[in-house]
Amino acid sequence: MTIRQMMKKWVRELSNSTTAKLDVELAMCKVLDVTRLYIHLNLDEEISKKNENRIEALLKQRRKGRPMAYIIGKKEFMGLDFFVKEGVLIPRPDTEVLVEDIIEQAKKIDNPLIVDIGTGSGAISVSLAKYINGSKVYSLDISDDALEVGSINAKNNEVEDKITFLKSNVFSALENEDVKFDIIVSNPPYIRRADISGLEVDVKDYEPSLALDGGEDGLDFYRNITQDSIKFIKDNGILGYEVGYDQAEDVKKIMIQNGYGDIRILEDLASIERVVIGTKI
Repeated sequence: MTIRQMMKKWVRELSNSTTAKLDVELAMCKVLDVTRLYIHLNLDEEISKKNENRIEALLKQRRKGRPMAYIIGKKEFMGLDFFVKEGVLIPRPDTEVLVEDIIEQAKKIDNPLIVDIGTGSGAISVSLAKYINGSKVYSLDISDDALEVGSINAKNNEVEDKITFLKSNVFSALENEDVKFDIIVSNPPYIRRADISGLEVDVKDYEPSLALDGGEDGLDFYRNITQDSIKFIKDNGILGYEVGYDQAEDVKKIMIQNGYGDIRILEDLASIERVVIGTKI
């Protein structure tokens, strides 16, 4: 079987996936050890039986709903490669809206001290450390898996000396520390508990519920983080969140109630209100 024939076969097999063509290409690139099929290989080249079997094994996992990022063990974010595994949330393009704005705001601050609440894969922490000159980042998570994966990604992207990873329930690891931050950022769990069972299979059955469940109304972490942030943020410090598709106004109100102003709401590429950013008054 040629590369082209195998691609066509498996795009048909994964016809229920909106990313079928990309999924097939990613699996084939993984096994054939190239970054792009069309650039590096002749599509009419024969695939060895061994590689054919390896590709099929990966795509059979995808057919069952397992996310492609877990299957191939990586995901791109902000132009960087991130190692991912089950137990950590897969980075998503929507989160780049938050990171890009924080990077822009940080240009106005000398050697900014930043804390990321919810390490996950380390996508936010590593990207901020990578792209903000002179930055120092604290990355906090209650999950051992997240802290492990975040540390790996910090090392892989050569920013391990700029990030401190701490096991922490929100700010708990900092309670006895005399530290205040220029920037507090978070992409917390924000799915309403009752809505989790209705999510796509690749999310609800594979991604960690700890990173999804935002409580009854999805706002638990926004309340907790915002209330506690007052002790850890400098005057005129920045608090930035990623939010669910219908949560921006609610999160804005929570921030106003806790002493934040100059609040901006940013849309993602699908014109959904995805980011809320404010300043400590």
